[in-house]
Amino acid sequence: MKTPVLVSWSGGKDSGLALYRTLHDPNWQVVGLLCTISQPYDRITMHGVRRALIEQQVAAMNVAPMIPIFLPPEASNEVYEAAWAKALRPFIAQGVRHVAFGDIFLEDIRAYREQQLAKLDMTPVFPIWTGSRRRTDSLALLDEFWNADFRTRIVCVDARHLGPEWAGRELTPEAVEKLPEAVDPCGENGEFHTFVFDGPLFHHPVSHRLGRRVTRRGFHFRDLVPSK
Repeated sequence: MKTPVLVSWSGGKDSGLALYRTLHDPNWQVVGLLCTISQPYDRITMHGVRRALIEQQVAAMNVAPMIPIFLPPEASNEVYEAAWAKALRPFIAQGVRHVAFGDIFLEDIRAYREQQLAKLDMTPVFPIWTGSRRRTDSLALLDEFWNADFRTRIVCVDARHLGPEWAGRELTPEAVEKLPEAVDPCGENGEFHTFVFDGPLFHHPVSHRLGRRVTRRGFHFRDLVPSK
C-alpha cells in the first residue's frame, strides 16, 4: 500500500528532481502539487513565473493536479502558514499526512517545515536532502538532473551574486562552470531560481519564449511567455 504525499511545487529544478525521486519511490503516491501563487500578479512566489506556464507545466507532466495556494504581496509568516493550512485541510481530512519538499541543505528551512507541518499533524519529506554545503554534492544533484534529461531555465537571480545576463539563461553544465565559486551550483542559498520545461516527467516540452528582463528589489527577473 503506497502512502499518499503532496509535493511542494515551485516549477523549478529542485522540486522537479524531488518529484522525480518521489514518483520512482514505490512507497509513495503523489496526490497533488502545491504551488504558492502571489496575487494580484498571478505568478509563482519568488520565481516570478506566470501561473499559466505552471499550469502548462503541470498538464505536460500529468502526474497529479495542481493545488494553488494564493498569497498577498509581502505575505507574513502568519498569512503564509494560514494559507497553507487552508489548502492542506481537505487532504488531511482524506488521510494525507506527508508533504515533500525540494530542500537540499538549509537546516533552518528544514526546521521551519517541520514546525509548520507539526501544527497540522503532518510530516515533511525531503527526497533530495544532502545536508551538505559541499559544492561537489550540489554538482552531483545537477548531474542526476541532467542525466535524466531534464532541462531548466534560470528565471530569477539575486543581484548580489549574479548579473542580469543570467536571467533567462538555460542552466547547463557549461553555464554552471561559469558560475562564481561563491554561488552554490543549485542556487540553494537563493542565488537563482529556475523553471523546468522538459524532462522525463513531461509528455512534451513546455513551449515558451523569453520576455522582458526587469530588476525589482535586488533581483533580476526574466519573464517567460507561453508561446501557444
